[in-house]
Amino acid sequence: MGDLFRKIAPVADDLGHLFATHGHELALVGGPVRDILLGRSGNDLDLTTDARPERVLELVRPWADSVWTIGIDFGTVGLRKGGWQIEITTYRSESYDPKSRKPEVMYGETLEADLERRDFAVNAMAVRLPGHEFVDPFGGLADLAAKLLRTPGTPEQSFGDDPLRMLRAARFASQLGFTVEEATVRAMTAMAERIEIVSAERIREELDKLICGAHPREGLRLLVETGLAAHVLPELPKLRLEIDEHHRHKDVYEHTLTVLDQAIAQEEDGKPDRILRWAALLHDIGKPKTRRHEQGGRVSFHHHEVVGAQLTKKRMTELRFPKDVVNDVSHLVELHLRFHGYGTGEWTDSAVRRYVRDAGHLLDRLHKLTRADCTTRNKRKAQALSRTYDHLEERIARLAEEEELAKIRPELDGNQIQRILGVGPGPVVGRAYKFLLELRLDSGVIGEEAASEALLKWAEENLPRDGE
Repeated sequence: MGDLFRKIAPVADDLGHLFATHGHELALVGGPVRDILLGRSGNDLDLTTDARPERVLELVRPWADSVWTIGIDFGTVGLRKGGWQIEITTYRSESYDPKSRKPEVMYGETLEADLERRDFAVNAMAVRLPGHEFVDPFGGLADLAAKLLRTPGTPEQSFGDDPLRMLRAARFASQLGFTVEEATVRAMTAMAERIEIVSAERIREELDKLICGAHPREGLRLLVETGLAAHVLPELPKLRLEIDEHHRHKDVYEHTLTVLDQAIAQEEDGKPDRILRWAALLHDIGKPKTRRHEQGGRVSFHHHEVVGAQLTKKRMTELRFPKDVVNDVSHLVELHLRFHGYGTGEWTDSAVRRYVRDAGHLLDRLHKLTRADCTTRNKRKAQALSRTYDHLEERIARLAEEEELAKIRPELDGNQIQRILGVGPGPVVGRAYKFLLELRLDSGVIGEEAASEALLKWAEENLPRDGE
């Protein structure tokens, strides 16, 4: 354990000496201990103490660069020292009133009792400060070696104290690639409905971390198989459409997980792209509502992208995602089928410009989502689709170079329109601008003179003459 101790930040030892001098215990605990053992490092430290929050404030205010008390009702004081973000929490146990959405905080007296109330044994290890005594009463180190998630006490007790821990199990399965112990999975299945009392914001935070983890497929499978997904993301298990012998089609659920994997494989710099991942996960959620059995045993899903975009917006709004995230993900869902109208290159330059305009700042993500959506096992078909999309991207690049495609605007601005038509500001200028934008999309750059002539001709055909 010597390596572990050497990796502990000196700043934690300084705090340990400060608390010890004033007769209080302090320990590094939970995620930072687990991550140090896994060889991962970060600038966030979680500490726990027997001192009550008000006493913690007294001790750290003169020492820290800044202090915040947003979590003090839950026994937590936050502070910054140099480049370190530190949270100090009084020994505690959390439990839910069955009818309440908020944990009731009860302070504990010992480090061991505090560790027993933590979510998983791998997060119930501590290092006392400043002496560096390693504390692991529930076998977290062994679980870490076995890549196993197990609760310190019974899972029923743990999930009863805080039902969100069931989602945290799935989140850690995604982030760490760990397996959840069978008894814990059984408890998650039996208690899934209890997640209903947890606030949408806390659920969203766990789901978002799960999606952005290294192994989201594992976490999502766990949510579906335990029945938790039916309560927090019901559109996902609904993708497991019944497939009978007469109506054959792809398993949409398995297809979705594969699309997510393939989208992740295209991410750059190894950084998770939250927007792309959520769009990949939700791109086909309109299929169950639009499924129709056709003649000859075929199955159709007409307009599932439109329905899917509506369902995406509804679900993500209910989960309290920021508006810009909701809009971006639902827009990608709506656009994910557009490429299939391209055929083998039948689109005109005008159609390519519209594709770019409609995608806007999401164009690069749309490229990735569209490529990820090809999950056929037919190599010849997959290669043909890939070549076709290469062709579309080449055309976009060529047009962009020729016309600065990303900045598509009419060739005449509002002032020029007013001068040419002899009108003042008003709805006529807006109509004329819209006409010129369509002209620009259809014909590309034609020059201001030709644009002026086209504008005058449009005005003659569409605007009332004086006296009429």
